[in-house]
Amino acid sequence: MTTTESLTISRVIDAPAKDIFDVLTLPRNHVSIDASEMVRGAEQGDQRIQAVGDVFSMDMFHEKMGGEYRMENHVTGLIENKLLAWRPAREGEEPGGWEWVYELEPEGSQATKVSLTYDWSEVRSSKFKSRFPILPAQVLEDTLAQLAARVSEK
Repeated sequence: MTTTESLTISRVIDAPAKDIFDVLTLPRNHVSIDASEMVRGAEQGDQRIQAVGDVFSMDMFHEKMGGEYRMENHVTGLIENKLLAWRPAREGEEPGGWEWVYELEPEGSQATKVSLTYDWSEVRSSKFKSRFPILPAQVLEDTLAQLAARVSEK
């Protein structure tokens, strides 16, 4: 679903919600599941995300952002086996108002509907907001496909 300020893509993954949540809450896994190819590394790679308020850092690369940079992801939602959400910020800055949200909904004991939302509704700068969505829907679809592949390796 696309609105003027968010984009949500869903996919059923043949795995229990717990297995998917385990992959999502380990920052190092985001290097292999991020289809934008911007995520290059995770500083706290082996430290699991545990609570709202946690911050996990990602080494990133994008030409339009000046090459290499680091994002600090501020966890805004965490419900075990159901939800993981965060707001990114350039290192040392406050979050810019966009959020990534993974929602997990069991579909039986061995399958889970995973919804990935890219929401920029809280971006305040109209100049900056006019650039959204920075990533197309296909990147979210490919990210969920890569998440499914990563979970199957577990």
